[in-house]
Amino acid sequence: MSIANLGNTLVIANPASHSGRGKACAEKVARFFEWCSSATTSFKLVQTTGPGDAEYLAGDSLGYDTVIALGGDGVIHEVVNGLMKISGYRRPRLGLVAVGSGNDFARTLGLPQNDTDASIHQLLTGKERIMDLGYVTADGSRFGTYFTETLSFGIDAAIALDTTTRRQAGDSQHGSKLYLTSGLKLFSKVREPYRCTMSIDGGGQIQLNSLILTVQNGPTYGGGFAICPQAAFDDGVLDVCYNVRQPCLPHVLLLFALARFGKHVSSSVVRLTQARTLELSFEDSEQVPCQIDGEELLGKSFSIKIVPSALRVIVL
Repeated sequence: MSIANLGNTLVIANPASHSGRGKACAEKVARFFEWCSSATTSFKLVQTTGPGDAEYLAGDSLGYDTVIALGGDGVIHEVVNGLMKISGYRRPRLGLVAVGSGNDFARTLGLPQNDTDASIHQLLTGKERIMDLGYVTADGSRFGTYFTETLSFGIDAAIALDTTTRRQAGDSQHGSKLYLTSGLKLFSKVREPYRCTMSIDGGGQIQLNSLILTVQNGPTYGGGFAICPQAAFDDGVLDVCYNVRQPCLPHVLLLFALARFGKHVSSSVVRLTQARTLELSFEDSEQVPCQIDGEELLGKSFSIKIVPSALRVIVL
């Protein structure tokens, strides 16, 4: 059954998202809810001014029925981590107005991307689903971070972080094209893999020379690259993709191109599996590149797990 009324509603908007288009989108959403008073019981729009704002605002949203994240995957990541600070039965549901470069989480949920009118319609006619989240702690810390879509290590993480740097510098490319050009640049510089020990669901240690090691709660990242094509946000497991051999550079570039459409999975170079928990330890003296929903995460050892049925979210 569709959600007839969003209740007490908080919109957390990143005005800088999608090269500044988030500001106009936020104003449009505000005008709609002011005009269509029957859509909510109450409505408040708050715009972020810097990193961490969205997480703080979402963490302080007790008493709201719905919190809408307006922006790209970064602001969604912050909002989700804020919501998870509120106890389960009092936690607001999550709604999305996806206005970003990659929009991989919206893609996973089958939601509109960079289309304000369609997003508003989806919020008012959508249904509530229960979704899982990933959770990671680094270097034995007692405090961890939730992720909605992706956690990756090695060269693919370096690519994701490079796209973030380029967007912040005003690069005009976005989505899969941005990820593709960063990938071609960084893969051409690959020399040595990262030595890693991995344990899945408490099993024995697996020794890896890792170029690609991705843990997914949804099928894509990088603006639509289908790294784990069968991953689902509500199946109670994380999907893992990693290399089991180190291919030559031409083969690496071919696999990268095939990953755009999930065709890399048939290669003997990569392996896909599912896990409820993972333990990773990198042996190199330097920090391994690591990204979580497009943001940098520092560490050399990581404990990762699925958090089933963590959050209510509005989908089509």
